[in-house]
Amino acid sequence: MSTFERARCRLRAHPFALDAALAAGVLACMAAGSFVEPHGPDGVTWDLRTPDPLSLVLMTLGAAALVLRRRAPRTVLALAGGISVAESVTGDPRAPVAMCAVIALYTVASTTDRPTTWRVGLLTMTVLTGTAMIAGPLPWYAQENLAIFAWTGIGATAGDAVRSRRAFVRAIRERAERAERTREEEARRRVAEERLRIARDLHDVVAHHIALVNVQAGVAAHVMDKRPDQAKEALAHVREASRSALDELRATVGLLRQSGDPEAPTEPAPGLDRLDELAGTFRNAGLRVEVARADQGTELPAAVGLAAYRVIQEALTNVQKHAGTDARAEVSVVRVGPHIEITVLDDGSGDGQARGPGGGSGGGHGLLGMRERVTALRGTLTTGPRYGGGFRVHAILPVKTRTPAAQDGP
Repeated sequence: MSTFERARCRLRAHPFALDAALAAGVLACMAAGSFVEPHGPDGVTWDLRTPDPLSLVLMTLGAAALVLRRRAPRTVLALAGGISVAESVTGDPRAPVAMCAVIALYTVASTTDRPTTWRVGLLTMTVLTGTAMIAGPLPWYAQENLAIFAWTGIGATAGDAVRSRRAFVRAIRERAERAERTREEEARRRVAEERLRIARDLHDVVAHHIALVNVQAGVAAHVMDKRPDQAKEALAHVREASRSALDELRATVGLLRQSGDPEAPTEPAPGLDRLDELAGTFRNAGLRVEVARADQGTELPAAVGLAAYRVIQEALTNVQKHAGTDARAEVSVVRVGPHIEITVLDDGSGDGQARGPGGGSGGGHGLLGMRERVTALRGTLTTGPRYGGGFRVHAILPVKTRTPAAQDGP
């Protein structure tokens, strides 16, 4: 930072001192001007003259009033204007006391709005110039009278220009700060959405596979002594389910890798094309699952396909965990106009409350995660117990997701 910039910052930090220095400079200029006689008897000469003592007193009062110009600009303008009027009437020879009124008018114009500047400026110009022309000792067309008119106009115009520039700079700064806040809020929102999505994926993967592992491990423990072959088959399913869980966890957690990290996931997200494979894993765990599809080979966006897959996965996991050992599940996928409807029914005899809003026993978040997935795609989800026993999960998803441009449009 240069010496000039440091001095300007120091003066901005102490405005009272700056105004005092300005008042002293204005007083020195007025005093110097009051001792000069531009109109001599032989034409334009610059002879020294002696100002009237009253003019010196008025100059001192006008300069002193400028010290308070920031705190009470209109009061200072009224005081400086009154002193200038008094000087115009009594001063002979005249002294440049109107300089105080010009600076006070500049201060008012730079701190108020444009209509007020026009009113105050015209009033000041009219009063000072009219008084000098009508009641002053010089002819009305004297250059000193015209100079008062010109300088008051310049003071008001300069103050309005400074105010406009300050408002423009302030608007640019506020716009930049608002844009920065908007970018930060958007970044935080996207981070929160991504964390929520990854949390839902982790929950779905872990809940599904751990439920299968739990069931198969229980079967293996039950038949280990009497039917070792069936126990080995159950343990093989446990191994397969755990391997699938590790693969999906690796793919999901891989989304958290940085761009330069190795082994980024390359496998596409699961969709309804893997529905038969998903149903097969539950059949291997002992759950009777029937799948019916009437979607006529509909091609779904990746986000919609993933949401449909996770809804079915979570619903069947809840059936496996809560519907009882003899439960039977039915999965239907139907294309209805611009939507695809997913329905999972079961006839289990388990406690339907265990699959309530918490999404599972122990305060889980299964149904809550399903609802968030569906709502994020502008779909609807309804869940609840069936009449006569069992549970129903019904999701309606749009076949085509809306693009950000379409969302922001009219």
